[in-house]
Amino acid sequence: MRAAASILNLLLLSLLAGLDPSKTQISPKEGWQVYSSAQDPDGRCICTVVAPEQNLCSRDAKSRQLRQLLEKELKEKMDELLPLIPVLEQYKTDAKLITQFKEEIRNLSTVLTGIQEEIGAYDYDELHQRVLSLETRLRDCMKKLTCGKLMKITGPITVKISGTRFGAWMTDPLASEKNNRVWYMDSYTNNKIVREYKSIADFVSGAESRTYNLPFKWAGTNHVVYNGSLYFNKYQSNIIIKYSFDTGRVLAQRSLEYAGFHNVYPYTWGGFSDIDLMADEIGLWAVYATNQNAGNIVISQLNQDTLEVLKSWSTGYPKRSAGESFMICGTLYVTNSHLTGAKVYYSYSTKTSTYEYTDIPFHNQYFHISMLDYNARDRALYAWNNGHQVLFNVTLFHVIKTEDDT
Repeated sequence: MRAAASILNLLLLSLLAGLDPSKTQISPKEGWQVYSSAQDPDGRCICTVVAPEQNLCSRDAKSRQLRQLLEKELKEKMDELLPLIPVLEQYKTDAKLITQFKEEIRNLSTVLTGIQEEIGAYDYDELHQRVLSLETRLRDCMKKLTCGKLMKITGPITVKISGTRFGAWMTDPLASEKNNRVWYMDSYTNNKIVREYKSIADFVSGAESRTYNLPFKWAGTNHVVYNGSLYFNKYQSNIIIKYSFDTGRVLAQRSLEYAGFHNVYPYTWGGFSDIDLMADEIGLWAVYATNQNAGNIVISQLNQDTLEVLKSWSTGYPKRSAGESFMICGTLYVTNSHLTGAKVYYSYSTKTSTYEYTDIPFHNQYFHISMLDYNARDRALYAWNNGHQVLFNVTLFHVIKTEDDT
C-alpha cells in the first residue's frame, strides 16, 4: 500500500511539475477550489489537493432527482395540512364563543343567586302582597293612558277551534275585572242560541255555564255585548235589538233609518253583514250604509239604553269594499279584505270628521275573517277566522295624562 501511494505521489508531482502553475490552479468558477497545498524548500509546488465546491452536488443529476423527490414529498405533506387551516380557525372561533358563554353563565348565576337571596328574604304572603301592589300600580298607569291611534296589529293567538266558518265570540268591555264571561254565537243566520262561559278557560274546555234562546234570529256576525246586554241585528230587517242577559228580556228595539240590510250593503264576505254593532272607549256604535250615502259607510253613535242615534258621520268609503271594521277611541278602522293579505286600509275620525288611508297589515292566519271587533277593556281584537276563535294585540300611540292635566 505504501509503495502504491509513493508511485501515485510521484505521478502527481511529475504532472504538476510539467505544467504552468497558473494552469494547474483550477478557478473556482470552473467548479473547483484549492483545499490545501505544500512547497519544498526551494519554493516549488510539491502537491496541491483540490476539492469540488460545496454546491457542486446541486448540479449533479442524482442530487437533482433527490431534491425533486424531497420537494414532492414536502408538497404532499403541505397539501394534507392545508385543509386543517379552516379547522384551526373554526376552533379559535368556537373557543372564543365558549369563553363568552362561560362569562354569560357566570353573569346569569350571579343574577339567579341574587334573586334567590331576595326571594328567601320574604315569605309567600309578602311576595303575594308585592305582586298585588304591582298590579294596582300597573292599572293606575293604564288609567292614565288616554285614547290613542292604532299603530300596529300583532298575533293572532288562537284561543279555540270550533263552530262553522262564520260566527262571533265576545266579552263585555264594561264588565268588572272579576267578570270574564264569554259569549258565543255560531253562524250568521238561522240561529237564536247564545252560549255563555264563565271564563276563557271554560270556553276553551267547552264548559258552558248557561244557554240563552233569543226571541229573534240574528243576521250577520257583528253583534256586541255591552254593559251586560247583547245588541244584535234582527234577521231580515234593519232593526237593532237590545237583549238583557240578566232578565232574559228584550229591553229595547229600534229601526236604523235608511240602513241597508239582508246583503244589500254587506262586507266583502257577504253573510248579511250589512249592520255592524260595536263598542269602544267612548260608547256604542253602528256602522252601515245607505242609499242616501251612495252605499258608502255611515257611522252612528247610539244611546245604549234607547238605541236612538245621537250623531252620524257619512264617509266616502264603499261598504261593499270593506272586509271588516272596528272602532277604537271614536275612530273607525276599515280593512280592505276578509282574505289573505288583508290590512287596515282606511280610518275615519269622528272627533275631527276627517279620514286617511293607512297601511297596517295583520296576519290572516286562517284565510277568512267573518268577525273583527275591538274590546276596550282587553285592548285586543276579537276575531272569528274560518272556524278559529283568535285574538289580535293592538299597539296604540298614547298620550299620557299627568296629575296636572284637567
